[in-house]
Amino acid sequence: MKKTKLTLTALSIIAAGLFAFNVITNGSLKGTVSPTDAAVRAWAISDTDTLKTDIADGAFEITDAKPGIYKVIIEANPPYKNAAKEGVEVKDGETTDLGQITLEQ
Repeated sequence: MKKTKLTLTALSIIAAGLFAFNVITNGSLKGTVSPTDAAVRAWAISDTDTLKTDIADGAFEITDAKPGIYKVIIEANPPYKNAAKEGVEVKDGETTDLGQITLEQ
C-alpha cells in the first residue's frame, strides 16, 4: 500500500511537471524576389536574433525564426539595390508570407 501511494505521488508530480511548460514552436518567413536573378541572400533581423538564407530561383524561406518582429533585408546583386521590409511579424508555429519583393536598379 505504501509503495502504491509513493508511485501514484511520483506519477502525479511528473504529470504536473509535463503540463507546466508551454512549448514554443518557431515560425518562418518566405517570399519571392523579382527579377529572379537580382538577389543573393535574405536576412531577418530582430532585437535578439539574426537569420539568413540564400535566394534560389527568386525564392527564399527563412526557417526556425523565434516569434517576434523582424526587419527583412534582401541582399541584391549589382546593379540592383538592397530592399528592406520593417515590422514583419513572425508568430508561433506559423509561416509569414512576404509576397513578391521587387528590386530596383
